[in-house]
Amino acid sequence: MAESVEREIKLRYASLEAALESVRALGAALHSERRLQDDVILDTPDGGLRAARSALRVRTETTQAVLTFKGPPIPGLMKVREEIETGVDDGAVLLEILARVGFTPAFGYQKFRTEYALDDVLITIDETPIGVFVELEGSEEAITTTARRLGRSPADYVVESYRTLYLQDCARRGVTPGVRMHFTA
Repeated sequence: MAESVEREIKLRYASLEAALESVRALGAALHSERRLQDDVILDTPDGGLRAARSALRVRTETTQAVLTFKGPPIPGLMKVREEIETGVDDGAVLLEILARVGFTPAFGYQKFRTEYALDDVLITIDETPIGVFVELEGSEEAITTTARRLGRSPADYVVESYRTLYLQDCARRGVTPGVRMHFTA
């Protein structure tokens, strides 16, 4: 089990190429190759976790899954919240176990993620159905310094979840949101 306080921001990019160019210009080292992540946010039937501004997530990749609890965000310039996570062998079995004890899928989303490392910052490039984001995770000072090196300021920080960004995108486009943000063929 890994328990910690997560601190992160997202930065929106116009394209994957622009994000890659910016991250590579920093001299960041590739940490994890591009892969599809399929995330399921779970909740109790009465929405208790969402009401508490917390989240329970199962993230499945090709050969592994991770169960993550995220506590309520602490108000501030960056998204800061408690995070507890552990790896599991089979995401589908984990989802079945959680369903049997009363958790139901509340939202799901997909993204292609590539990870880079630079000093004390984990830099991820997330390709989502609603756009490309560079996520910076680390200490406040390291995030601020890296964002500045990317030519960004606190006015550019995105701290909303992908679910919230998806709902905002649907509202902007005048479409009814679904319960999954996924790539279409």
